[in-house]
Amino acid sequence: MKRFLLTVFLLGALAVLGAGGWALWWVYQPLPLSAPTVDLSIEAGTLPRGVAQAVKDAGVDVNTDLLYLWFRFSGQDRLIKAGSYELETGITPHRLLAKLARGEETLRAVTLVEGWNFRQVRAALLKEEVLKPETKGLTDEAVMNLLGKPGVHPEGRFFPDTYTYAKGSSDVAVLRRALRAMEKRLAAAWAQRAPDAVVKTPDEALILASIIEKETGKAADRTMVASVFSNRLRVGMPLQTDPTVIYGLGAAFDGNLRKKDLQADTPWNTYTRGGLPPTPIAMPGKPSLLAAVQPAPSKALYFVARGDGSSQFSASLDEHNRAVNKYQRGQ
Repeated sequence: MKRFLLTVFLLGALAVLGAGGWALWWVYQPLPLSAPTVDLSIEAGTLPRGVAQAVKDAGVDVNTDLLYLWFRFSGQDRLIKAGSYELETGITPHRLLAKLARGEETLRAVTLVEGWNFRQVRAALLKEEVLKPETKGLTDEAVMNLLGKPGVHPEGRFFPDTYTYAKGSSDVAVLRRALRAMEKRLAAAWAQRAPDAVVKTPDEALILASIIEKETGKAADRTMVASVFSNRLRVGMPLQTDPTVIYGLGAAFDGNLRKKDLQADTPWNTYTRGGLPPTPIAMPGKPSLLAAVQPAPSKALYFVARGDGSSQFSASLDEHNRAVNKYQRGQ
């Protein structure tokens, strides 16, 4: 009898060891996928058993009971994070759990470029295929309402940068982050303004910065461009900057700025109207924001492109005309 019980015990022990060995082998084996990559979405509040089912529903050929037991046995089942994940060929149960526990979501990125206007921003977001287009078909005013900024003109209110997002995110979420980023950058720049800065409010600084952004060919000239416009505002000269005229033309601008365009009055035409335009004309980056509040000390009132991206600055009209003849007319 003792020999029989010993035999049963040994067989049981071998079975347990065999099962344990098989389980250890299984967690390091690649899971069969229905495609080279499959997208897995885990909703917030999903329990471990639901996560196992979501994995199968995503296109992974796996026994959900076995996967659930692995989650529980590992002790990391409560660490699984909601999010959007991309599972690639070769992923194992061990790697899958590590991915979910660390929250290694699949992130995309969209870049909002310095100098873009809001129309270009919306077009770029619309091209992002995995970004939910919640603003599609909405007016700019409606978009700002969604962002909690009713009555605020959207131009220039979003900071140009590269923003990452997970599958299933919305364009509203990206815009909200860009909006907060610009508010933070603008506040930081405003706190560093020079005592004699010509701009009197953060909004004025943002408007001037947007013009500086569009008029600067080389980064080294940025604070001098800011100085020209600041000096003009200080003495009451019209800014006379083409980018504001182009902005006022909107979609009607065909790439060729004509004399009649400079004479056509719009709220943004700084040839026909004095002072700053009513809104920014583009998204300024951090250097332009700082230049607007910390322009270079100079008496320059004019500048002209040299043809290599840089500009020649002049304090008098005679100087400026000579520079125009030299760099624009080759005289």
